[in-house]
Amino acid sequence: MTALSLLVVSAAAALTGIVIARDFGRSAETDGLLAAYGVFIVIVVAAQAIRVAVLPKLARAAEAGQLAGELAGYAAAVVILAIPLVLAAELWTNALGGLLTGHQSSVSQDAAATALKWMVPAGVMQLFAGLASSGLAALDDYGTAALGYASGSAAGLLLIVLRAEPDGIVAVAWGTALNGAIALAVPATWLAIRALRARMPPTAIQSGRQNVRARFGAFAIGAALPIALQLVYVVSLPFAARVGTGATTTFVYAYLAAAALVNITAGSLALVTAVPLARGEFAVEETVRHVVSASWLALVLVGAAAGAFAVAGGPVVDSVLGSSYAGDVGAELGRLVVALTPWIIACVGVAIAFPLAFVAGRTRRLPWIALGALALQVPLAWAGVSLLELDGLALALACSTMAVLVALLAELGALGGAARGLAGAGLVVGGISVASFAPSALVVGGIAAALIGLVVYVALFALLRPRPLTRSWRYLRSLS
Repeated sequence: MTALSLLVVSAAAALTGIVIARDFGRSAETDGLLAAYGVFIVIVVAAQAIRVAVLPKLARAAEAGQLAGELAGYAAAVVILAIPLVLAAELWTNALGGLLTGHQSSVSQDAAATALKWMVPAGVMQLFAGLASSGLAALDDYGTAALGYASGSAAGLLLIVLRAEPDGIVAVAWGTALNGAIALAVPATWLAIRALRARMPPTAIQSGRQNVRARFGAFAIGAALPIALQLVYVVSLPFAARVGTGATTTFVYAYLAAAALVNITAGSLALVTAVPLARGEFAVEETVRHVVSASWLALVLVGAAAGAFAVAGGPVVDSVLGSSYAGDVGAELGRLVVALTPWIIACVGVAIAFPLAFVAGRTRRLPWIALGALALQVPLAWAGVSLLELDGLALALACSTMAVLVALLAELGALGGAARGLAGAGLVVGGISVASFAPSALVVGGIAAALIGLVVYVALFALLRPRPLTRSWRYLRSLS
């Protein structure tokens, strides 16, 4: 249910991108909107990080009968985090818009400033939605949150489709805000209903043992690394703007496509396995097993998508996004998604390993790893754009994210075993992907080559049945 919900969310985001491309083309205005959208994504990433960080504690609180107090305490901490974000979006939007767009165009700066006024509050609502979803997950309820996220994305997309033509590109920001409101309302309402049914006394919300400052500190530690990884992307946007008008839009589209693959595969696995793992003992051997097993399953799906994009990215982009992405622009976007494949692989490992730091209680160095990644990305982005333009920027993202993965696995004491397992998975999946898609690309090319390659890809995995993959599948099923 979680994976399907994330699939709906990603599909709605993709359709929103199509609406933007077809109605507004590839311009300074879309550069500004998508730069502001990067800020929204940063807050959403923080929401997902907080969701993961608090899951083990909420699961244990639920077993001890203290879930309501823990949720109330964390909600107060989210309020402290949210207030300065909303104030900044209202008071300093012009300055933020100029910073995000690299002061390259007044049109892009104005578009970013207008969008921020809606997208930052939308992101704040996602923060509270993530907390409510974690509370339900501690009660082994994943369906309600899945429904909230999916229905919010669908409603937001509908608003964008209906209002984009009469109201302009600001309708995208309105749709994002509606999405956040519904994603919050559904799990929060169901939590309230469950509390009423259980006849929970009002004093239950006072049972949390930590003060707000301690919870806010836990948020800061939990969200530091995911936010830094997203800021690594945001830091890259001004460098993309230097390539030329429309380059930021191209880079954002490629990044969102790649990030969707990570979120649907590794992101869903990380969310639904955190609670079962928190209820038992967890040693280094289990860490290696979990990281390798979950990554195997995620990389198999990533290999299929990357292979299809490698042989048919240009034609698909041209047919879906419209004339503004025809020819060289579409081919560049398709090639850029493929160039982001090393970044996808690194992100899969990080997404799987990150929740384990909270299960194992190894979080002390996470903020320092986050700062290191952010500091590393600036020179890498500058060098990448200077040498290879947007392709170089994609490789810079991969390098900084891979450094985070190495540091995270080392902190968990699982670097050697997990690195060998991940390298083996990458080699096997990469080899099967090349063997599946390369011949069809040479013979027929385009979308037909992608379809043939997908059939061959599935057939090869069914025939070969790699032993590590079957072991991984049995392990993940055992967690349920």
